[in-house]
Amino acid sequence: MGAMPQIQDFRDAAFNPFTAAKEGGGEGRIRDFHPELAKLREQNPVYDGDIKRHFGLDADLTLLDVRHVALLGAREVKEACTNVELYSNAIYMPNLGVYFGRSVTTMDNPEHARFRRLFQQAFGPKQIARWGEGIIPRMINRLIDGFEARGHAELVSEFTLFFPFHFIHELMALPVEDRDTFHRLAFGQILLTFDPEHGYEAMEKLRSYLTETVTARRAAPIDGDFMSMIATAEIDGERLPDDVVISFFRQLMNAGGDTSYNGFSTVLCALLNHPEQLEAVKQDRTLVPKAIEEGLRWNSPVCMISRTPKRPVELAGVRIEPGDHMALILPAANRDPAAFPDPDRFDIHRGSRAHGAFGFGSHICIGQHLARLEMAHAMNALLDRLPKLRRDESMPPPEVSGFMLRGPEQLYVRFD
Repeated sequence: MGAMPQIQDFRDAAFNPFTAAKEGGGEGRIRDFHPELAKLREQNPVYDGDIKRHFGLDADLTLLDVRHVALLGAREVKEACTNVELYSNAIYMPNLGVYFGRSVTTMDNPEHARFRRLFQQAFGPKQIARWGEGIIPRMINRLIDGFEARGHAELVSEFTLFFPFHFIHELMALPVEDRDTFHRLAFGQILLTFDPEHGYEAMEKLRSYLTETVTARRAAPIDGDFMSMIATAEIDGERLPDDVVISFFRQLMNAGGDTSYNGFSTVLCALLNHPEQLEAVKQDRTLVPKAIEEGLRWNSPVCMISRTPKRPVELAGVRIEPGDHMALILPAANRDPAAFPDPDRFDIHRGSRAHGAFGFGSHICIGQHLARLEMAHAMNALLDRLPKLRRDESMPPPEVSGFMLRGPEQLYVRFD
């Protein structure tokens, strides 16, 4: 057996990739942007301009030379997601295609459908059920062990930031001693849009590490190992291309981790700020899935997905050309009154899955069912072990912030 691949941390040991977007990128000042999104949507469901610049943020460094429009209406967002004959994912190539590589997210059909089918099978019901019986509750309860006896906690820095990434790391059977560095680099690689120095450094170090790891698993597969299964998978008798396999794992840690981390954090934030609904969930655990769906709709953790038209189109009177960047603003679509009555009200009894927090159509998040399972396990574990869970009134109330990825920066709770 050859030497284990070595993972390298950032050269700047003081760099904090977890806070970089909200601090260095300025996204922390974007808090309740829903009233402004609603005003823009009422004027026109297609905003002709760079929506990031509208909110006072710097432009995406990877898309400086293209025209930008933003889709704010539920109908327009769903149309751009589902009409794959007209709208393309190729606009992702300058950013996501760089820091993740040849990802299925950057592909259009028929290539997209060919590879997605295989990856979708890897997240099939039997696999997810098996993880839900073993690895997921183990990860979650191990973290709760660290603060249960204390009577109070800050759940972002002690819980929600970690359980999804710990799951992905263990799923990939990577060395425990690499976990913290792996987590830091995973966050760091997506900073390319505003911090190319750290973004490229993280990207190159993760690519090198995962390339070596995939090569090792192909040479000596581990029985029953998820990473070995993907690394040795075949389509029509041919092994998956190296760049597609490596890209899958480069994206997995973010796609699998970010949605669950930010999503669950926003759900908790909503419940802690609506204690009567938190109490209802405590009393009736069948409300857990509904609370998760409503939390994801009410404050979508992923703000924007991208498309470009394959031929000139006109939406809501705005002409859009091939190569233009279409920003599909999921929080605006999820609070469109044409899709959800009284959309600004948080109501766990609504519990609809018709929201677009995971996207729509053939590019909908592959891991959506896994994310839901993780969040449900996390919620039930917290309520089982901390039955007096409530907001810590002596600390600042939690508030969702961010633009590209949205979530609370802190969740101070008591349970004594």
